[in-house]
Amino acid sequence: MKDIIIVGGGLAGLTAGMYTKRAGLDTILFEKMFTGGQASTTNLIENYPGFDDPISGPDFSMKIENHARKFGLEIQYDEIIGMELEGKIKKVITENQEYEAKAVILAMGAEPKKLGLDKENEFRGRGVSYCATCDGAFYKDRDVIVVGGGDTAAEDAMFLAQYASKVYLVHRRDTLRAAKIIADRVIASKKVEKVWDSVVEEILGEDHVTGVRVANVKTGEKREIKADGLFIAIGVRPNSELVKNVVETNDAGYVLTNEAMETSVPGVFAAGDIRQKPLLQLITAASDGAVAAYSAQKYIIETFGDE
Repeated sequence: MKDIIIVGGGLAGLTAGMYTKRAGLDTILFEKMFTGGQASTTNLIENYPGFDDPISGPDFSMKIENHARKFGLEIQYDEIIGMELEGKIKKVITENQEYEAKAVILAMGAEPKKLGLDKENEFRGRGVSYCATCDGAFYKDRDVIVVGGGDTAAEDAMFLAQYASKVYLVHRRDTLRAAKIIADRVIASKKVEKVWDSVVEEILGEDHVTGVRVANVKTGEKREIKADGLFIAIGVRPNSELVKNVVETNDAGYVLTNEAMETSVPGVFAAGDIRQKPLLQLITAASDGAVAAYSAQKYIIETFGDE
């Protein structure tokens, strides 16, 4: 039996793993895809303390993983299919094995929201993407479309402008919600055409994306935009499906915790983008992970003593 199981290998989970291992706790971290979470798909990170020069998301993620491994954190790439969290001993179930622990830290993060259009799933990987930094290089000297108006959409538009001939930024409002420094770059860019007050109604193409049909939300006017790539950046939703009926969540599915990262179930903690909080950023994910690790250690001491 482990002391702590961490579910999710983003910055929150990796930071929690560093702190639990430094505390001498037997810890295993499960990640179903790759460590780093959303950070690993970010173009440049320029607002994380200590990195005075911008660093790419993949490079940042690798540094954090290497740091965690130096403390001896065991990282296992496996998908969790079930969890039994309500008893004193927690169980985490993969397709091949069950694991037990005294405490669990939920750090599954969040994933991009979808437009919900026909062909969106069908064309994923054939023109539809949710990760500009993953797929942007495939669109060198081609036209692309970005949907959204927040930080991610603005950053994606500027990243894609390095490769694409032209970037169309489609947003349902006439101003960006992105941070001013990022929004100003988009407004000033000659390669980014802003398509204001508009929503995507249809993805065009037979077996891959050839463009979209947009509608102006104020006038009703429709327009077809030809492009080879459609990058969707309209927000995220928490990956809380496995625990929605176990720990308390809000209406959007975010896990509710107190300042100690304690969920409604004793011995279960949450950290990072999976939990409800006012700011979803790397710096807050790292903070959450550290607090969750400390709280889990305290819980184990109080609950299990010398067992």
